[in-house]
Amino acid sequence: MKVRKNCCLLVLFFLFAVGCSSQKDTFTNRLYHNVTARFNAYFLAKEKITEAENNIAKDYKEDYTQVLPVFLPIDSASVDKNEELLEEARELAGKAIDWHRISNWVDDSYYLIGLVDYYEAKTDDAINAFKFLNVNSKDNDIRHKALIQLLRIFIDQREFDDATYVIDYLSKESEISKGNKQALYKTIAYYYEVRNEKNGLIAALEKTLEYTPGQKEKSRLYFILAQLYQKEGFDALAHSYYENALSGNPPYERAFFSQLYAQQVAELEKSKDFRKVRAYYDELYDNRKNIDLRDVVLYEKALFELKQGETPTAINLLHRAAKEDGKNEKQKGHIYKKLAEVYLNQKEDYRSSKYYLDSALQFFNPSDPIFKVLEEEKEVLDKYTLNYELIQKNDSLLVLSKLSPEEQNKIAEDFLEREEIRLLAEAEKKTKKKTSSIFDNLLALGDNNSNNAFYFDNPIAVQQGEIEFFRNWGNRPLADNWRRKSSGFQARPNFTDSPTTEDNESEEEEKSKITSSLPSKESLLANIPNEDAEIVKLNHELESAYLELGKVLFFDLSKPELGKDYLLDLIQKYPQSDKKPEAYYTLYLIEEANNGSPAHYAKKLNSEYPDSPFTKSVNNPVDKTSGTIANKNAAENYSIAYKLYQQNQFTDSRQMIRSTLDNYPLTPVTEKLLLLDIMITGKTEDPEKYQKRLEQYINTTKNQQLTNVARNMLRVLTGEMDKESIAETDSSSMADTVAIKEPKTIQTVELDSLEKKPVYKLNLEQTHIFILVVSPEYVEKSKNVTAELENFHSNSFPNSRLRTGSLNFTRENSIILVSPFSNAEKAIDYRNHFLTDFKSQALTDGIKKSSFVISLENFQQLNKRKDIPEYEAFYKASYQ
Repeated sequence: MKVRKNCCLLVLFFLFAVGCSSQKDTFTNRLYHNVTARFNAYFLAKEKITEAENNIAKDYKEDYTQVLPVFLPIDSASVDKNEELLEEARELAGKAIDWHRISNWVDDSYYLIGLVDYYEAKTDDAINAFKFLNVNSKDNDIRHKALIQLLRIFIDQREFDDATYVIDYLSKESEISKGNKQALYKTIAYYYEVRNEKNGLIAALEKTLEYTPGQKEKSRLYFILAQLYQKEGFDALAHSYYENALSGNPPYERAFFSQLYAQQVAELEKSKDFRKVRAYYDELYDNRKNIDLRDVVLYEKALFELKQGETPTAINLLHRAAKEDGKNEKQKGHIYKKLAEVYLNQKEDYRSSKYYLDSALQFFNPSDPIFKVLEEEKEVLDKYTLNYELIQKNDSLLVLSKLSPEEQNKIAEDFLEREEIRLLAEAEKKTKKKTSSIFDNLLALGDNNSNNAFYFDNPIAVQQGEIEFFRNWGNRPLADNWRRKSSGFQARPNFTDSPTTEDNESEEEEKSKITSSLPSKESLLANIPNEDAEIVKLNHELESAYLELGKVLFFDLSKPELGKDYLLDLIQKYPQSDKKPEAYYTLYLIEEANNGSPAHYAKKLNSEYPDSPFTKSVNNPVDKTSGTIANKNAAENYSIAYKLYQQNQFTDSRQMIRSTLDNYPLTPVTEKLLLLDIMITGKTEDPEKYQKRLEQYINTTKNQQLTNVARNMLRVLTGEMDKESIAETDSSSMADTVAIKEPKTIQTVELDSLEKKPVYKLNLEQTHIFILVVSPEYVEKSKNVTAELENFHSNSFPNSRLRTGSLNFTRENSIILVSPFSNAEKAIDYRNHFLTDFKSQALTDGIKKSSFVISLENFQQLNKRKDIPEYEAFYKASYQ
């Protein structure tokens, strides 16, 4: 019996050994590899990925003040923290493939590897893995999962054509599992979210809910839908979904916001009992459960007060909200953003708005969509604040420079006295009033006034002591013999014992403790300019600041009257300024925009600056009803650009459009050129940008026919109208309205005869200009070039009275000009010195070598034609 039992064991062992082979495709082999792959390597790999996904989700902080994203954003920092888990998952999935090749879990393991590649941003590898599964897998379920994940990657990359193809392909597939349908509809919702199509997003989320089994996931989807319905004004639906979001034991924060927003759409927004509304917010604020959310409560109450027109109360609430210790840093960003909006739009305090935006940006990540929007807003306010503060500072310094030394001393002393009072007042605010108790009495030996029991516990006494010390001795470090007058304001340098590094550190620490917050009177007086060169510099800065402030207020902040005041100040205070032509031109535009008297400034430009490019712009307005050559050339160029567009030569078409807009900015075809440029955007760029440009065009274009065409394009983009219907309704208008009708006048223009005439003439004795061409974005990096050139002129050409200026020449280029040179020889000599002697970190040798000289007559032609390469060819042939 024993021998028989051993034989059976040997047979079983032999069968097990045979089953371990990954080559033989037998029932025993398949059974073994299926069981081992599924419940060993594949199972563990999937668990590792799930753990990593959960960790990434925990790291992400939901911003409930904004519509929640469909998918949680994948932060690279969070992925890096889980890199070990993901690599373990990759290794285990690889083993499931290598060791169990005949199992049914090979494709599933390939899917896990693709998923790891996706999380680790190895996008190309992930795409290849999912495409491989789609082509080669016989398991429809895993093939559908791969396609859905591939769809998400295409959406991430904004490859909407590929994404649409995948959606269309999956819509025709049969027998998609319930889990895959849930993932598919959720990914389609993501598709609409990225494209900012609210209707499609809501519909896709509703379908996602139908296939979502868990209440936890449903709660989040309900909350997103409630936010969307609330934004669209469907309060009843929003209230219902907020109530549904409370199910499934959601996180406390989501439950809090669900209740808060549910109350808003249910009664707060409609209630006329404002005391009840305010009491509701106060109750939320006092609830100890909401300590970490008090900033949210104050923020929401501030929004309510703003709707009631209680701006001061709202500002106070927002300031209180900013001081609360909230859990979500982005909430602080929204608080400061709202403060910036209030100060910008309601108080028109642009400086305060700029500083609030500075604070807001600190609480958002550069990857957040709102970050770029705030940065663009801040750029304008930065320009305003920089020039406004420069005017305030320089004006004050110039006024002080005209006073006698005695008057300057008196002003400095008065300022220091006011600062002493202010610092003492601030110190008094910091004094903490303590409650009197038995412990206070014991510690203070029966003196209830514990605030004053010890000198260093009394901020007022400390501040007063610092001020008294500063009055008598100035700012001094702690050192031996510090009372000696010879020690001045610094420690003696010739100690016999050299202090160690530790001694230096402790000395600096002590110095920081006793240094007063007050500046010295000597440092204040030292800021007042006394030298002529300093005063000239301050005035030059003021000229630029007045001009820039006027332009910012008119062009960017839509405050023409305020801008006009600053430009008039420039003209009145600096009648000899080289900024006057541009100031006159900007005033001309302001008067024209406000139906004022632009002719007044046109006359001044012609009488005072007849050769200025600004004068040329004013003297050559394009009459919309005239048949000038400009109109005809612009129309002909449009016809060429439209034909290039029809031939799918989008780059050449856009170049023709931009060149025409630069040369002929105001013609009857300007709006058509702009629309054609937008159509090219739709063919070559992101749909979001295309939609945004269409919306802007519809809002600004006065031509009703073109507006209708643009609106139909927008409907096609958003899905409100299909392409076939727009083709039927607008095909003729696109050809006739957008593609200009070619009138007989265009065909009779004698362009050949015009082209035969030489454009530029060589006149070496005429006054010349030196020109440096740079791109607009490079100008931002080289703001100091103009100042550096002026220093260069002072040192190398002190008696030449050279002037430096800059001009936005075309959309592609700006120019820096140096003038005047009485003839070509002097201009060329200047250029040679510029190439060899002028040093600037902002300019590369290539940019310096692209400079050229030009006569005034030829500059007028160049300014008209805007064709720099054309003149450069003439320059090389004639001057070099």
